[in-house]
Amino acid sequence: MCKKDTELQLQLLDKEELGKRLSRIKAAMEACGLDSILISDNANKFYITGRVFSGFIYYNIADQWPVYAVKRPTVLHDNRMCTIKKPENLAEILYDSTLCNAPTRLGMELNLCPYSQVLRIEKALPEVTVKDASAVMRQARSVKTPLQVVLMKESEERMTRVYKEIPGLYRPGMSDIELQIEIERALRLEGCLGQFRISGDEMELFMGSLLVGENSDTPSPYDFAMGGAGMHPSLPVGADGTLIRPNQPVMVDMNGNFNGYMVDMTRCYADGEVPQTVLSAHRLSCKIVAELTAMARPGVEAKALYERAYAMAVQAGLESYFMGHRQHAGFVGHGIGIEVNEAPVLAPRSRDILEAGNTIALEPKFVLPGHGAVGIENTILVKESGQAETLTTCPEDIIPLS
Repeated sequence: MCKKDTELQLQLLDKEELGKRLSRIKAAMEACGLDSILISDNANKFYITGRVFSGFIYYNIADQWPVYAVKRPTVLHDNRMCTIKKPENLAEILYDSTLCNAPTRLGMELNLCPYSQVLRIEKALPEVTVKDASAVMRQARSVKTPLQVVLMKESEERMTRVYKEIPGLYRPGMSDIELQIEIERALRLEGCLGQFRISGDEMELFMGSLLVGENSDTPSPYDFAMGGAGMHPSLPVGADGTLIRPNQPVMVDMNGNFNGYMVDMTRCYADGEVPQTVLSAHRLSCKIVAELTAMARPGVEAKALYERAYAMAVQAGLESYFMGHRQHAGFVGHGIGIEVNEAPVLAPRSRDILEAGNTIALEPKFVLPGHGAVGIENTILVKESGQAETLTTCPEDIIPLS
């Protein structure tokens, strides 16, 4: 097939890969008592097709393959694709017995769909019971296929190349935002897509975060591990123009999205030797990551990893600085893949149970008043047997800037 035709194909996954993903969706649907699901979220459409488009994906568990209702772009093609102009057009598609089985108990991503759109679809399908299927897709996407892991490793390789360049990007007298801009440029030149895809509308971030000094202790309204004031109240997170001083930790947590799948990796840098208290906290973070990596096996409760991390912080007398200081994050890790906030969540009240194929970002960080933020973040892959695989390979020690 020529490149031009490939670009016009709506479905970019081969049937074997698509079948693996649909089997997880089907299992999650059956557990929720749904016979069909209607997908409208871009991240979920990308998961099912390998591309983003305007429209919907409909899947009934009685059908082998989904149906695609596309609004834009109209140049796409697939033998199970229909063109629509508005949500009301779905009715004629879903009741076409030559395409698919009709819905009875239809799942929708109710925590992501505009309310007005849900009402229009319910009106167009009056005999259908609509239920929330947000958890269905979250559960399905939490376990990665081998192909998805390969894509994440490709992103990691390119991200690590840039992280290793950071000392060469630094100049004494720089501010945090000046260094971040240089890192952003290097990432984009390496092929980073720039998008930091996050589920929901309560978190926002541009290209990642670089934190220095007291700004590390500035609370943020977003549910990230670290805060920062940001450059403007309209986006209050991350670098704020603080000057980078010698012997001070510089925490770098930047964008790792190069192909639609990302890893999460934090590393710390410093211009000169950091104080012993800072070094000890950083080394404790590395020890916690190693401990949690050893614990991360199928069947383990996600909350058990948080409890172990917190216990190690308490044992070291650093619990007041664990996952923040003035404001503490309520987790120590999270799923990662298409979005930065996937399942499972490593939090004290999490009900998630680890499964083989989970990709998890472990980020036990510390904020030390008067010094800044330290610690690492690694992305790991939970294996069917044996210890989890660490996907992020950049050195974990504090990296010299000069």
